[in-house]
Amino acid sequence: MAEELEAALPDDVCRLAERILAAAKDRGWQLATAESCTGGLLAALFTDVPGYSHVFDRGVVSYSDGAKCDLLGLASDMVENCGAVSRAVAEAMAAGALERSDAQLAVSITGFAGPGGEDDEEGLVHFALADTTGALTHREEHFGPIGRDGVRIAALRAALDMLREKLDLSA
Repeated sequence: MAEELEAALPDDVCRLAERILAAAKDRGWQLATAESCTGGLLAALFTDVPGYSHVFDRGVVSYSDGAKCDLLGLASDMVENCGAVSRAVAEAMAAGALERSDAQLAVSITGFAGPGGEDDEEGLVHFALADTTGALTHREEHFGPIGRDGVRIAALRAALDMLREKLDLSA
């Protein structure tokens, strides 16, 4: 079980992360993350689970628009035109993380944890999964104004749930 974040995160989140790492290990897969609003929490969670260091390849925290472009290869005009919190950006983040890693599966998270500006919907988060077969999956969640920590924890659950579904694990 995750040793360091265990005290800060709900037990179900830690247990699910461990199940995902075990399933990826069984398949001989590595995972990568591209995170914005979660600030690397998913990567930290994966690296806190002992015995799976070879399963998690890398995590990119691309909080700013520039980092999304520099680190993940997103076109700056796409970020400007679509917005950093959008389906297109989430999909490009996942694809960029996959392309820049040795992983077989990459997950991305981008959203407004809040509070935001008048045009930002607090709790709106986009997720994407990319794999080496070329499959790309998107998910959009509207968590609402549940606070920054609430949005981040809900986003972790949603990202882990997407990975769980991709790895064909029961709920």
